[in-house]
Amino acid sequence: METKKNKLTIAIDGHSSCGKSTVAKDLAKALGYTYIDSGAMYRSVTLLCMEHDLIDGEQVNLVALKPLMENLSIHFTFDVEKQQYITWMNNRKVEHKIRSIEVANNVSVVSKIDFVRSKLVAMQQEMGKQGGIVMDGRDIGTVVFTDAELKIFMTASPQVRAQRRFDELKAAGHQLTFEEVLENIEKRDFMDANREIAPLKKADDAVVLDNSSLSKEEQLAILIDLVEQRSN
Repeated sequence: METKKNKLTIAIDGHSSCGKSTVAKDLAKALGYTYIDSGAMYRSVTLLCMEHDLIDGEQVNLVALKPLMENLSIHFTFDVEKQQYITWMNNRKVEHKIRSIEVANNVSVVSKIDFVRSKLVAMQQEMGKQGGIVMDGRDIGTVVFTDAELKIFMTASPQVRAQRRFDELKAAGHQLTFEEVLENIEKRDFMDANREIAPLKKADDAVVLDNSSLSKEEQLAILIDLVEQRSN
C-alpha cells in the first residue's frame, strides 16, 4: 500500500492493554512495514530478572542485572503458519512466558530502571533507523522516535482494557480473575504515568485514538487514512 520511497516511522503509544500491539501489527502488515513490539522487550527483561531471582517486591538487584543487560539480545520473527509475531530473548523463544500475569505484575518495576531503558531505547532506535516501521510502547513518540512522521496515542477505559486482557489471558490458558487483571492495569497506569524516567504521556503532536467502542477494523481504517494523509 505504501509507495513513498522514504517510508514513514509510525509511533504508537498509550495505556497498557488498549490494543496497541494488535493494531500496530495489523497496520504493519497492511503497509508492508516492520513491526517492533517494545513492550515485549521490557517484558523479556522482566522475565530475565525473574529467572535470576532478582526481584524482591519493588526492588531489583541492579548489580546483578547490569552484566545481564550487556549481553542481552532480543529479536522478533513472524510465524506464517500461526500468523503471529514471536519474541526471542538470547536466542530462545519467550513469547508465551512474557505474556503471563506474573511478568505483567513486575514489568513496571523493571521498566523504570535507567540503564534498562537506555539499553532498550538504543536497541529500538537501531532496529528502526531505516524507517518503514511501526513501533508501539509507552515512550516511542516522546523518547525513542521524537521525529516520527506519525504519532498515535491510544487509550480506552480501564474496565474495557481489563476485559480485553482477561479474555486474552484466559484464551492462552492463564488462570486468573477479572479483578486481578483490572488491579494490574490500574497499578501499571499509575506507575507508568508517575515514573521519573520517560513517564507515559501524549506527545504534543500525537493523534489521540480512544478505541473503547471501536472494532479492530475501524481502528485500522482510521490509521491507514492517517498514514495516507502524512504520505501526500
